[in-house]
Amino acid sequence: MPTSPYHSARAHSFNTAAAQYAANRPSYPPVLFDTIEAIAGRPLAGARVADIGAGTGIATALLHRRGAHVVAVEPGDGMAAEFRRAHPAIPLVRGNGNALPLTDSCADFVTYAQAWHWTDPARALPEAFRVLRPGGALALWWNLEAEDIPWIAEQTERVRHHYGDDVIATWGSRGPHRTSALPAFAAALEATATGAVPHCVREVVRWSRRVPVDTHLANLGSHSIFLVHGADRSAAFLAEERDHLLRRFPDGTVEEVYDVELLVTKTP
Repeated sequence: MPTSPYHSARAHSFNTAAAQYAANRPSYPPVLFDTIEAIAGRPLAGARVADIGAGTGIATALLHRRGAHVVAVEPGDGMAAEFRRAHPAIPLVRGNGNALPLTDSCADFVTYAQAWHWTDPARALPEAFRVLRPGGALALWWNLEAEDIPWIAEQTERVRHHYGDDVIATWGSRGPHRTSALPAFAAALEATATGAVPHCVREVVRWSRRVPVDTHLANLGSHSIFLVHGADRSAAFLAEERDHLLRRFPDGTVEEVYDVELLVTKTP
């Protein structure tokens, strides 16, 4: 797990922008949860689910609507406060994936939406398997911008030009350094296994949403690489980016296209 001050600053940066995050970040398509159920071999409805790194509750709320009995785990003060404001009926406990504040064998699913990369897999994997019941499933997923879409690739290049190669190299969801999460996760499964290495299934689900330009820019600005480099520097980029987008989308509506990368593994 990276432990540099920069990594730590990025991990904590969302707490200052929790309302912006909640209002503008993309959700997840129903087919994602259909896919999770198919791989796990059981429905979410009626299942006990622990959603780790729940943030403002975007994924947690969707799991709840699927009929899951879900508890959220979130370490950040700002994110937890926004979660409780928006989802008062869903239980939330403070903690993180490296030391889950949950009892053994209490969950049918452990989920990480947009959050696994902030953990130390050497600690988080044994913790996930500790709280899962036999046959339970660990599901991780990320919304990744579809960079085969020309305007998205062009935007990524503008971010690289503004912030530099070193910064874009740390942006896990975009840029030339982006890779599948599967190899590192599979290696972590092997490294932490105490018996047979659990099998991991990877699926990619493409979806899109249409949003106003300003929603798209607020979504973009809620990413940690923008939050940690100062409001003035980010504002300058986003103002210029607004002009680029309005030339591309003169009606003021942007179609964001995502590939959700999903990894699912089950307990023996």
